[in-house]
Amino acid sequence: MRATGPDSLLIIVPALNEEGAIGGVVRSIHQEVPGVPVLVIDDCSRDDTVARARAAGAEILPLPHHLGLGGCVQAGYKLAFELGFQYVIRVDGDGQHDARDIPSVFQKLRSSGCDMVIGSRFLGADGWPTGLVRGLGIRFFRLVLRPILGKQVRDPTSGFVGVNHRALAVFSRSFPLEYPEIEALVVLQRRRFRFAEVPSTIRPRLTGRSTITAVKSLYYILHVLLGVFVNVLKFDGRLRRRPGQSDTGG
Repeated sequence: MRATGPDSLLIIVPALNEEGAIGGVVRSIHQEVPGVPVLVIDDCSRDDTVARARAAGAEILPLPHHLGLGGCVQAGYKLAFELGFQYVIRVDGDGQHDARDIPSVFQKLRSSGCDMVIGSRFLGADGWPTGLVRGLGIRFFRLVLRPILGKQVRDPTSGFVGVNHRALAVFSRSFPLEYPEIEALVVLQRRRFRFAEVPSTIRPRLTGRSTITAVKSLYYILHVLLGVFVNVLKFDGRLRRRPGQSDTGG
């Protein structure tokens, strides 16, 4: 696995105990974007995830310790950056993201100049149904993020995300460890990076069930809200200390 050319793309798939879905996820990616390498980052799965991903044609990055979603994604970003990939698209290992949407995310990354492109489940004609608690949480974060980001983001919790080399340089050094999607948006915006959304399809999980319960949803909201404001204060403090300079460093 190596980067080739100015449009080199790597698909990363963070996975933990996804033996029932991972093979189909990898095969569907290969079908939609043939020749693009797929890297499954295994977060110490205790089932047959690694064997099934490898059998489907994926490269494997086994983590020596359980790092959680943020650490898993950052490991993929760090390796992609070191190998020289210009673009990375993250697809979750549970089968909810439709690989047929990968080309539209990639095209938007290349044509728009945006540093991050989000596959949004809410840009389609019918949107996507959510549970009451999760739906309220998404609406809440839309309101919180609007003044911070300077524009609305319809799907701030989406895990179907593409980034370019500039964003990779940032995330390979520092990335939120828990529930990273919203904090990552804030980190990029405070560095004057740009993001966009494209419509995407979300399907029911192929196997298993989500670990996010009503209690965990409340924890998620409080945890992410704290992280957002810490990042806002941190980067605004840097700008006050360095008037007239943009904060594009790590």
